[in-house]
Amino acid sequence: MKKLFKRKLKLTTLFITLIITSVLLTTVILLFASYQSEKRSLTDTYLFLNYSKSDKIGDSVNSLFKSMRISIQETTEFLQDHPDMKDEEIQEHLELLRSNSRYFNSLAWIDETGLVRNIAPATVGIKGDYITGVTKEVVNSKKPMLTSPYKAPTGRMLVLMSEPFYDNNGNYRGIIGGSIYLHEQNVLNEILGNDIVDQNGSYYYVVGQNGVLLFHPDTKRIGETVEDNPIISKLVQGESGMQRVTNTVGVQMFAAYNSIPEIGWGVVQQTPVAYVDGLLKKHIQNLLLTILIPFLILLIVSIGLARGLAKPFIHLADFVNQFGSDNEIKTPKFQSHWNREADLLTKSLIIAINAVEKNNNKLVEEAMTDSLTNLPNRRKLNEVMMRLATKKNLFSLVALDIDHFKSVNDTYGHQMGDEVIKYLVKTIQTIVKEKDAFFRFGGEEFVLLLPDTNSEEAYIITEKIRTKVASSISPVGKTITISLGISEFPEHTESLDDLFLFADKALYVSKSNGRNQTTIWHKELLSN
Repeated sequence: MKKLFKRKLKLTTLFITLIITSVLLTTVILLFASYQSEKRSLTDTYLFLNYSKSDKIGDSVNSLFKSMRISIQETTEFLQDHPDMKDEEIQEHLELLRSNSRYFNSLAWIDETGLVRNIAPATVGIKGDYITGVTKEVVNSKKPMLTSPYKAPTGRMLVLMSEPFYDNNGNYRGIIGGSIYLHEQNVLNEILGNDIVDQNGSYYYVVGQNGVLLFHPDTKRIGETVEDNPIISKLVQGESGMQRVTNTVGVQMFAAYNSIPEIGWGVVQQTPVAYVDGLLKKHIQNLLLTILIPFLILLIVSIGLARGLAKPFIHLADFVNQFGSDNEIKTPKFQSHWNREADLLTKSLIIAINAVEKNNNKLVEEAMTDSLTNLPNRRKLNEVMMRLATKKNLFSLVALDIDHFKSVNDTYGHQMGDEVIKYLVKTIQTIVKEKDAFFRFGGEEFVLLLPDTNSEEAYIITEKIRTKVASSISPVGKTITISLGISEFPEHTESLDDLFLFADKALYVSKSNGRNQTTIWHKELLSN
């Protein structure tokens, strides 16, 4: 050991050792920082996308059950107003209602004694039977109900929606009940069954009031209780949100959940954490391919030029070590050295620093830019909104998306769908001003920020956009339409989250009212 310490290290050897250590350390720091940043971005993105999808599915199911309830109520009113109808006429009316609305797999009149007076379709085969179990409890309750899933005498797993039936004298005559078969085709399954499992492994499922699966990609699990899943208890209590969770089969998921207030059900949309981890791995691999060769070249050149350097080498080594600190690294001003090797090494190091900074800036820019449209993306949107809000500047936020865009992709293919998106962007850019900011939020969804513009002025601008889009021929050879929602800062709210939520709510109203229109947010929309 004493001989080892007595041995003098050559200055060149020490310099080369420091260069290698510094370059490797810098690489590790860059990779770690990039990994953490990308991980946060992907996690936030998939949680938000899942929340958006589960919210849309929940709204669709909520609206469907409102319509189903109205349909049954209208049937009871019709029978009350026509007390002289014969059984054959009632049967015909139920058959017609079931085939026209397609809401229910079967419709039945069960009288106050539990006798099945009429049922459509008649092939169910229980007309004239007396019901028992859950159905009997529904009849005895004498009030509107939507049951939890249960197995009927026919062996089917179903839920029953019922409405009490009274004659004109106020006498209880039983219920009009509509059955939804959970394992068979119906309108509910048609709504829920579209694109249930994405290529990335994302999927959604629906649970009832007691944490029982009502809809799932694996139909064998329908009727299974999943109360052990931590988010199910929140759904049962009517909460909505998003979080990382380990499901009942031990798989980690990025899950978003929304309650359906009309019926007490809940929708869960989730993406496997393993898929996001795979994207992170691919990101690191691409980053390594980007920086590895320049760093290796730099390392080789630095080692070759290191020989013969003395004092300049120490100065450069100290500078490289700054990459391990949190301080901002500034490119040093080049100073010529009397030593030719030191002079060349200084130049090479400055080139390397600029290359790293350029690659870093490129990665940051790519992370904030949509590759298809070259528009800034959601991350840039958050940055710009925060800057405007911090300065307390008046601005309007416009949320917009393409109506029926899924049908464009389904009919003409995703490549033509991309062309429609680029066409829309170019069209809008011809109208908005240079000071306005235009972002692609995701898919067919976009956001406009209009500084120094109130909601009424924004409405005029967006109507110009909407009418121009609606009157122009898109790449698919016909016109497309867009729907828009507007919120104003700080008039409507000083919360950026609420500001975006209000614009999205206004957009939803535009969609609900027939699409191809613009809606300005106002407080009354909260009740819709």
